[in-house]
Formats: sequence, structure tokens, C-alpha cells
Amino acid sequence: MDDFLKMAFEMVKAQAGVRAMTADEMTNMALELSKKLAALSCGPVAQAEAAAPAMDGKKSIKEKSVTCLECGKSMKLLTSKHLAAHGLTKAEYLAKHGMKKGTSLIAKGLARSRREKMKSMELWKKRGAKTPAGAKVVAAPKKTAAPAKKAKAAPKA
Repeated sequence: MDDFLKMAFEMVKAQAGVRAMTADEMTNMALELSKKLAALSCGPVAQAEAAAPAMDGKKSIKEKSVTCLECGKSMKLLTSKHLAAHGLTKAEYLAKHGMKKGTSLIAKGLARSRREKMKSMELWKKRGAKTPAGAKVVAAPKKTAAPAKKAKAAPKA
């Protein structure tokens, strides 16, 4: 017997000592536990590949979310930190799932709202209004410091 099955039997034995279980429940529990223990020993990469959703790369980018094709999580944008948890860079992720090189890993709605906000900020324009060619520019008056308060003398006794 392999080690995972032995560990599973020990867990089932402990569980059966606490509550009443049928023979079918015990065997099913032992089989499930041994499979899960074996999957855990293979590491997170094997689990991610086994649990990877069967989805097209282009369909993973939706209006309100982006689905990670490695783990199946749904989020607003796939960060490089999240991809690093899978051992991938953005370029490797895009190539692995057949997406174009410049594909943005951000939800379509979020990208649109950010684009609109940047347009409304008009960062390409200089601050302040331009003056006509012949007009004089008058500088704003400088603020003067407030007069210092006089210290009160201590009362004489």
C-alpha cells in the first residue's frame, strides 16, 4: 500500500472512532482522502493545471471581470504578483493561452472608466489659462505675515 492510502486509513479510523460510519462511507472517505493527499504532494503547479478552467483566452476578459486561466479566480485585473504565484510572467501567460502580445489583462469596464477619467483630466494641457499676446501679466500680491502678538506681563503682587 502507498503512504497516502495508509494516511487516509488512519484518518478514517480516527473519524470512525468519533461517530458511527457505514463501510461504504469509510471506503469512500479513504479513497477521496488518499487522492487529495496525493494531489497535495505533487505541488500547487499540478493542482492548478488539473483545476484549470476550459476557457478561451479571449473569453476570459469580460466586462466586469477577468478570469485567471491558471486557477480559475475571477478578478478585476490580473496583476504580475498574481501571475508570479503561478510561476509566470505576463508574456508567458499570454503565450501559453494563445493571446496576442499586447493584450491587456484588465476588465473592459474598468479600462473604459480609467480611460475616460484620464481624458477628463486633460494632462496634455498646461495648467492655468494662457494670456493673449499683448496682455500684461500681473503677479498676485504676496501675503504678509500677521503681526506678532504681544506677550502679557505677569500680574504684580
